[in-house]
Amino acid sequence: MRMTRIISILSLSLSISFAEDLLLGSDIPLSDVKMKDISGKTVSLNDVKMENGLLVNFTCNTCPWVIRWQDRYNDLAKLSSENKIGFIAVNPNAADRDRGENMKDMKKFTKKYDHEFLYALDKDAKLAKAFGAKYTPQIYLFDGAGKLVYKGAIDDNAAKKKKVKKHFLMDAIKAVGGGKEIALAETKAFGCSIKYPK
Repeated sequence: MRMTRIISILSLSLSISFAEDLLLGSDIPLSDVKMKDISGKTVSLNDVKMENGLLVNFTCNTCPWVIRWQDRYNDLAKLSSENKIGFIAVNPNAADRDRGENMKDMKKFTKKYDHEFLYALDKDAKLAKAFGAKYTPQIYLFDGAGKLVYKGAIDDNAAKKKKVKKHFLMDAIKAVGGGKEIALAETKAFGCSIKYPK
Protein backbone atom coordinates (compact mmCIF):
# COMPACT_ATOMS: atom_id res chain seq x y z
CA MET A 1 0.00 0.00 0.00
CA ARG A 2 2.77 2.40 0.98
CA MET A 3 4.75 1.59 -2.18
CA THR A 4 1.65 2.08 -4.34
CA ARG A 5 1.12 5.51 -2.78
CA ILE A 6 4.76 6.50 -3.40
CA ILE A 7 4.52 5.41 -7.03
CA SER A 8 1.28 7.40 -7.45
CA ILE A 9 2.92 10.52 -6.01
CA LEU A 10 5.95 10.11 -8.27
CA SER A 11 3.70 9.63 -11.30
CA LEU A 12 1.78 12.80 -10.45
CA SER A 13 5.02 14.75 -10.01
CA LEU A 14 6.32 13.54 -13.35
CA SER A 15 3.06 14.39 -15.11
CA ILE A 16 3.27 17.93 -13.71
CA SER A 17 6.97 18.36 -14.45
CA PHE A 18 6.76 17.06 -17.99
CA ALA A 19 3.31 18.27 -19.07
CA GLU A 20 3.47 19.14 -22.76
CA ASP A 21 3.54 22.84 -23.48
CA LEU A 22 0.66 24.10 -25.59
CA LEU A 23 1.44 23.81 -29.29
CA LEU A 24 1.25 26.70 -31.73
CA GLY A 25 -2.11 26.67 -33.47
CA SER A 26 -3.89 25.28 -30.40
CA ASP A 27 -7.19 26.68 -29.16
CA ILE A 28 -7.40 28.57 -25.86
CA PRO A 29 -7.62 25.92 -23.10
CA LEU A 30 -10.36 26.14 -20.44
CA SER A 31 -11.49 29.41 -21.97
CA ASP A 32 -14.79 29.50 -20.07
CA VAL A 33 -13.43 28.65 -16.61
CA LYS A 34 -14.05 31.53 -14.20
CA MET A 35 -11.25 32.95 -12.03
CA LYS A 36 -11.39 35.66 -9.40
CA ASP A 37 -9.33 38.76 -10.09
CA ILE A 38 -8.01 41.29 -7.57
CA SER A 39 -11.12 43.48 -7.91
CA GLY A 40 -13.28 40.63 -6.63
CA LYS A 41 -14.90 40.01 -10.01
CA THR A 42 -14.86 36.63 -11.73
CA VAL A 43 -13.55 36.47 -15.29
CA SER A 44 -12.82 33.83 -17.90
CA LEU A 45 -10.32 34.01 -20.73
CA ASN A 46 -13.22 34.36 -23.15
CA ASP A 47 -14.44 37.36 -21.16
CA VAL A 48 -11.04 39.02 -21.59
CA LYS A 49 -10.46 38.14 -25.25
CA MET A 50 -10.93 41.02 -27.68
CA GLU A 51 -11.49 41.31 -31.42
CA ASN A 52 -7.88 40.54 -32.38
CA GLY A 53 -7.00 38.09 -29.64
CA LEU A 54 -5.87 37.41 -26.10
CA LEU A 55 -2.58 37.62 -24.22
CA VAL A 56 -2.16 35.37 -21.16
CA ASN A 57 0.78 36.09 -18.86
CA PHE A 58 1.43 33.45 -16.19
CA THR A 59 3.12 35.48 -13.49
CA CYS A 60 3.44 35.83 -9.71
CA ASN A 61 4.56 38.13 -6.88
CA THR A 62 7.80 36.65 -5.60
CA CYS A 63 9.92 35.47 -8.53
CA PRO A 64 13.01 37.67 -9.13
CA TRP A 65 12.57 37.28 -12.90
CA VAL A 66 8.99 38.53 -12.71
CA ILE A 67 10.07 41.52 -10.64
CA ARG A 68 12.78 42.42 -13.18
CA TRP A 69 10.18 42.54 -15.96
CA GLN A 70 7.63 44.62 -14.01
CA ASP A 71 8.54 47.87 -15.75
CA ARG A 72 7.23 46.38 -19.01
CA TYR A 73 3.91 44.91 -17.88
CA ASN A 74 1.83 48.09 -18.17
CA ASP A 75 3.40 48.89 -21.55
CA LEU A 76 2.45 45.44 -22.82
CA ALA A 77 -1.10 45.74 -21.50
CA LYS A 78 -1.49 49.15 -23.16
CA LEU A 79 -0.04 47.93 -26.47
CA SER A 80 -2.35 44.92 -26.37
CA SER A 81 -5.38 47.14 -25.84
CA GLU A 82 -4.33 49.46 -28.68
CA ASN A 83 -4.20 46.40 -30.93
CA LYS A 84 -7.58 45.09 -29.70
CA ILE A 85 -6.01 42.19 -27.83
CA GLY A 86 -7.22 41.33 -24.34
CA PHE A 87 -4.57 41.12 -21.60
CA ILE A 88 -4.70 39.11 -18.39
CA ALA A 89 -2.05 38.19 -15.83
CA VAL A 90 -2.66 34.88 -14.05
CA ASN A 91 -1.06 33.68 -10.80
CA PRO A 92 -0.72 29.86 -10.87
CA ASN A 93 1.49 29.35 -7.78
CA ALA A 94 -1.08 27.27 -5.90
CA ALA A 95 1.48 25.59 -3.62
CA ASP A 96 2.74 28.96 -2.36
CA ARG A 97 -0.52 30.70 -1.41
CA ASP A 98 0.77 31.03 2.16
CA ARG A 99 4.16 32.28 0.96
CA GLY A 100 3.40 35.50 -0.86
CA GLU A 101 1.11 34.23 -3.61
CA ASN A 102 -2.44 34.63 -2.28
CA MET A 103 -5.08 37.16 -3.30
CA LYS A 104 -4.11 39.63 -0.58
CA ASP A 105 -0.48 39.49 -1.75
CA MET A 106 -1.59 39.97 -5.35
CA LYS A 107 -3.46 43.14 -4.41
CA LYS A 108 -0.41 44.52 -2.60
CA PHE A 109 1.83 43.66 -5.55
CA THR A 110 -0.52 45.37 -7.99
CA LYS A 111 -0.61 48.52 -5.88
CA LYS A 112 3.17 48.56 -5.46
CA TYR A 113 3.81 48.46 -9.21
CA ASP A 114 0.73 50.47 -10.30
CA HIS A 115 -0.52 47.71 -12.56
CA GLU A 116 -3.32 48.64 -14.91
CA PHE A 117 -4.61 45.25 -16.05
CA LEU A 118 -6.52 42.20 -14.85
CA TYR A 119 -4.66 39.97 -12.40
CA ALA A 120 -6.48 36.72 -11.63
CA LEU A 121 -5.83 33.80 -9.31
CA ASP A 122 -5.58 30.33 -10.87
CA LYS A 123 -6.81 28.69 -7.66
CA ASP A 124 -5.59 25.11 -8.17
CA ALA A 125 -3.26 25.88 -11.10
CA LYS A 126 -5.68 24.05 -13.40
CA LEU A 127 -5.37 26.67 -16.12
CA ALA A 128 -1.57 26.59 -16.03
CA LYS A 129 -1.66 22.78 -16.21
CA ALA A 130 -3.96 22.91 -19.23
CA PHE A 131 -1.47 25.24 -20.94
CA GLY A 132 1.50 23.09 -19.91
CA ALA A 133 3.07 26.24 -18.45
CA LYS A 134 6.22 25.76 -16.41
CA TYR A 135 7.55 29.22 -15.57
CA THR A 136 6.70 32.69 -14.36
CA PRO A 137 6.67 34.74 -16.42
CA GLN A 138 5.49 32.71 -19.41
CA ILE A 139 3.53 34.23 -22.28
CA TYR A 140 0.81 32.84 -24.54
CA LEU A 141 -0.65 35.04 -27.30
CA PHE A 142 -3.77 34.00 -29.23
CA ASP A 143 -5.18 35.59 -32.37
CA GLY A 144 -8.77 36.65 -33.03
CA ALA A 145 -9.74 33.09 -33.91
CA GLY A 146 -8.45 31.92 -30.54
CA LYS A 147 -5.41 30.13 -31.98
CA LEU A 148 -2.01 30.23 -30.28
CA VAL A 149 0.34 32.32 -32.42
CA TYR A 150 3.15 33.21 -30.00
CA LYS A 151 4.54 31.68 -26.83
CA GLY A 152 7.63 32.18 -24.71
CA ALA A 153 9.48 35.17 -23.31
CA ILE A 154 8.71 38.89 -23.15
CA ASP A 155 12.03 40.07 -24.57
CA ASP A 156 15.76 39.29 -24.43
CA ASN A 157 16.75 41.32 -21.35
CA ALA A 158 14.89 40.98 -18.06
CA ALA A 159 17.33 43.15 -16.13
CA LYS A 160 17.44 46.32 -18.22
CA LYS A 161 14.50 47.64 -20.22
CA LYS A 162 16.72 50.10 -22.10
CA LYS A 163 19.10 47.33 -23.16
CA VAL A 164 16.47 45.14 -24.81
CA LYS A 165 17.48 44.30 -28.37
CA LYS A 166 14.75 41.84 -29.29
CA HIS A 167 11.18 42.76 -28.37
CA PHE A 168 9.68 39.31 -28.95
CA LEU A 169 6.26 39.95 -27.46
CA MET A 170 5.80 43.55 -28.57
CA ASP A 171 6.63 42.54 -32.15
CA ALA A 172 4.15 39.66 -31.95
CA ILE A 173 1.39 41.91 -30.57
CA LYS A 174 1.92 44.46 -33.35
CA ALA A 175 1.89 41.72 -35.98
CA VAL A 176 -1.37 40.24 -34.70
CA GLY A 177 -2.96 43.68 -34.42
CA GLY A 178 -1.92 44.49 -37.97
CA GLY A 179 -3.05 41.18 -39.40
CA LYS A 180 0.50 40.19 -40.28
CA GLU A 181 2.47 36.99 -39.77
CA ILE A 182 4.64 36.84 -36.65
CA ALA A 183 8.31 36.62 -37.59
CA LEU A 184 9.32 34.68 -34.46
CA ALA A 185 6.40 32.69 -33.05
CA GLU A 186 8.20 30.80 -30.31
CA THR A 187 10.98 31.71 -27.88
CA LYS A 188 12.32 30.06 -24.77
CA ALA A 189 10.54 31.18 -21.61
CA PHE A 190 12.79 31.58 -18.60
CA GLY A 191 11.95 32.45 -15.03
CA CYS A 192 10.95 30.67 -11.83
CA SER A 193 9.22 27.31 -11.88
CA ILE A 194 5.48 27.37 -11.28
CA LYS A 195 4.65 26.07 -7.80
CA TYR A 196 2.08 23.40 -8.62
CA PRO A 197 0.11 21.74 -5.80
CA LYS A 198 1.11 18.16 -4.97
